[in-house]
Amino acid sequence: MPDVFRPAAVDTGTPPGGGAPLLLLHGWSCDGEDWAALLPLLSPHHRLLVPDLPGHGGTPDRPDRCAPREVAADLAAWLRDLGTGPVIAVGHSMGGQVAGALAVEHPRLVHSVVTLATGYGGDGADAAARAAAEQEALLREGTAWAVRALADKFAEATPPALRRRHEGLLAAMDPGVLARYREGMYLARGAFGLRSAAEVYLRRRRCPTLAVHSSAAAAAWERSLPAHPRSRVVLWEGAGHFLHEERPTELARLLRSWCSPGG
Repeated sequence: MPDVFRPAAVDTGTPPGGGAPLLLLHGWSCDGEDWAALLPLLSPHHRLLVPDLPGHGGTPDRPDRCAPREVAADLAAWLRDLGTGPVIAVGHSMGGQVAGALAVEHPRLVHSVVTLATGYGGDGADAAARAAAEQEALLREGTAWAVRALADKFAEATPPALRRRHEGLLAAMDPGVLARYREGMYLARGAFGLRSAAEVYLRRRRCPTLAVHSSAAAAAWERSLPAHPRSRVVLWEGAGHFLHEERPTELARLLRSWCSPGG
């Protein structure tokens, strides 16, 4: 048997009478610590699986497997090895793309999907050109460009400590890892990170989806997509990009409701 991908991960175990496992996937340049405030709120009710994606946190880089579909395939092998059965895949930003790919490509492993601030590259005819220009800037300037670009991800109410944490994480990242993931999301052949491609790819998603946005435009776009009858879109106005860290108690309530029968 080939080696199974095993990321650095937190696994809280299955609580007595627990519901479906939750797979919590962080975003670009982040790590599993993003979910720390949610663990005590959700672990009494669900098994929580919280991996560091390759090249992030404690998981070694996999340079040839940075596109969301490739990361999803590695996670699928890990979930099968763990014997989790279907999970609720919860992904923030880039992690939402990975969760979507897991649902499309490995549907038997996914009960439902929850995406947090996964906006699919904005809109407009210049989206592809803008993604290419940003990639050039990242390759040229490294993490200095990435830290500057991070500034517009915070809201007025974002706690300063949260801002400092993500600036520090991003500054410490390998620029090559950052570039490879951006390439896989937006520029590589088969990428679905831009809305024109996402509109086609996400039609293949058959499970219920809860999408939480802080952008009214992104929420409106998400509502326009064909979706399972149980799917929902929620708008948190005034929040920044890091919804799960800014409003963990509110998100835990939302997830508990989503995971409950008929939720």
